[in-house]
Amino acid sequence: MKFRPFVRNLALLAACLAAPFSTRSDEGMWLFNNPPVEAMKSRYGFEPSPAWLEHIQKSSVRFNNGGSGSLVSADGLVFTNHHVASDCLQKLSSAQRDYLKTGFSAGGRSEEPACPDLELNVLMSIEDVTGRVNAAVPAGAGGAEAERARRAIINTIEKESLDKTGLRSDVVTLYDGGRYHLYRYKKYTDVRLVFAPEKAIAFFGGDPDNFEYPRYDLDITFFRAYENGRPAKVEHFLKWNPQGAREGELIFVSGHPGRTDRLDTVNDLEFLRDVANPLSLNVIRRREVMARAFSERSMENARRAEDELFSYQNSRKARLGMLAGLQDPSIMNRKRTEENQLREAVRKSAELQGSYGDAWDRVAAANRVQKEIYGAHYLWERPQAFNTQLFEIARDLVRMAEETRKPNAERLREYSENALPSLQQALFSEAPVYDDLEAAKLADSLGMMVEMAGAGDPLVKQVLAGKSPQERAVELIQGTRLKDVSVRKKLAAGGQAAIEASDDPMIRLARLVDPAARKLRAAMEQKVEEPKRQAYAKLAAARFAIYGTKVYPDATFTLRLSFGQAKGYVEGGRRIPWTTRMGGAYQHAAEHQNREPFQLPESWTRNKDRLDLNTPFNFVSTADIIGGNSGSPVVNRAGEVVGIIFDGNIYSLVLDFAYTEERARAVSVHSAGITEALRKIYDARQVLSELGVGK
Repeated sequence: MKFRPFVRNLALLAACLAAPFSTRSDEGMWLFNNPPVEAMKSRYGFEPSPAWLEHIQKSSVRFNNGGSGSLVSADGLVFTNHHVASDCLQKLSSAQRDYLKTGFSAGGRSEEPACPDLELNVLMSIEDVTGRVNAAVPAGAGGAEAERARRAIINTIEKESLDKTGLRSDVVTLYDGGRYHLYRYKKYTDVRLVFAPEKAIAFFGGDPDNFEYPRYDLDITFFRAYENGRPAKVEHFLKWNPQGAREGELIFVSGHPGRTDRLDTVNDLEFLRDVANPLSLNVIRRREVMARAFSERSMENARRAEDELFSYQNSRKARLGMLAGLQDPSIMNRKRTEENQLREAVRKSAELQGSYGDAWDRVAAANRVQKEIYGAHYLWERPQAFNTQLFEIARDLVRMAEETRKPNAERLREYSENALPSLQQALFSEAPVYDDLEAAKLADSLGMMVEMAGAGDPLVKQVLAGKSPQERAVELIQGTRLKDVSVRKKLAAGGQAAIEASDDPMIRLARLVDPAARKLRAAMEQKVEEPKRQAYAKLAAARFAIYGTKVYPDATFTLRLSFGQAKGYVEGGRRIPWTTRMGGAYQHAAEHQNREPFQLPESWTRNKDRLDLNTPFNFVSTADIIGGNSGSPVVNRAGEVVGIIFDGNIYSLVLDFAYTEERARAVSVHSAGITEALRKIYDARQVLSELGVGK
């Protein structure tokens, strides 16, 4: 597999950085309660009504595994990407039935299998609680006191809302502390698989084509949300447009972008460039090698590790592109220029300078602390030293027993009353656990622990207990009984007494590590995150004072609205068309001699003559997206589905830090291509009927 480093568009991108809030471009991941109405009206002559926005919002879906989707029928049919669904597909598969390889199509609703631990969220309302959160933090409070006070009020607000509404209630930090909004979600925990194509066409082209364009992928899956054992009845869902997007058409993307750093100070970007991203990239590379080596031992090993290997490959390529952008001097120089312009505007006002002028220095001071503890925090608290879901289960059991003895306001965020139901659903998942894969993962991460912390570190010695990483990993995985869900439930029900009495080696390991991990967590929260939160609150206020309130916040895996055009681009003097055609998939396969990952599934070769090969398949647009937008619906002015986001091109990889519409593109599957494939390749009549397409 060959990866082309991201160097082709960095200078062009840098030229856009000095005007981050321009309404003359399609930039922005906008809040639904602060949409870019003026920008859309001036650029495209379209002004979304409150009813239009509410309909799109309540038709949009967040997946707890990091993706997006949409409701597309009154009976809870949910539309997303195959790669968002792959975790469920993997967990539903076995050596006898591999849904990633064969795909899946339910013959009726009675044949729709339930995903073990999938949760879907639909945003129902947003409330600004900034004043209440800020008022709870005493003026002049130190980092520890401020962090505890802020955590207490957030936990309290969430529980009050949960008790009052029954909805999942999350206080979301926006502008890194400039605003706090309460998001209330309708939650679905009974989610069942309806249809998925073969991975060979969902991820056609594999790693070589990932983040590239042109593309020829049917990266789609349909689920169904259930309530009380019946298909959910929903008021808001998106209608299907079988004709799909047209070139130059205004389109919208409603999804959940994961994280951006566009409002970061230069000092924060330097920390990402020099410390955080290189470390995570090296770990990703290491784990990719481990997963590939494991996979090559047998076909069954390959099946078990397939989803993890894909995740590592995808993350590695994305991280390389992001890091290349941060390492480009022209981008960093432009970011410095942008920052200096803001600082100069603050300095020109005595009032602004007195209120906000120290914000940049406070971020830098916090990062000096972060640099000292980052590696240890990464190992023990995150906890990258223990790359196995069995340790994650053990630590959740250990911490849940301790945290739930405390008043809700004093708990760690993930063990608050609002968070516990989702945590417990994952904790008691019946998803299969494979000893050999978990041992390989754990042995590799224990080896990394020794390399990073040193063989002489006292905690490292206690963790290894006189054994090699390989021996210790096998001992832990084979010895633990946490693979049995009934054991997990018994420990959870027994509380602190059961945890303290347990002789399970993974529980004992989690208890061994927890004091050091908690200490590092407290240091990170109180000496790094809280000071930076206060500093960024000042920077947000400064931006509001200078630029006005039409400044979108960085992405936070909460619902955002982006807009743009279905539009191609120019690369090296060559025009790249806005869309590919279904016939191109066959040509692309032939050019690579039909070898994996360019081998079309048998269903596609068998039904080629039935297809209209000129049907649009994948297309690009200027919509502003990032990781987490996978599965986001692409809709037209009428709010109809005309496509689905599944990737970005190579020029989009630095959109974490800045936006450009010159060449950066979101890549989508066209609804016309989806309809053609469902009808003529898969004969998916029930899905088509439910989408209102019919025969």
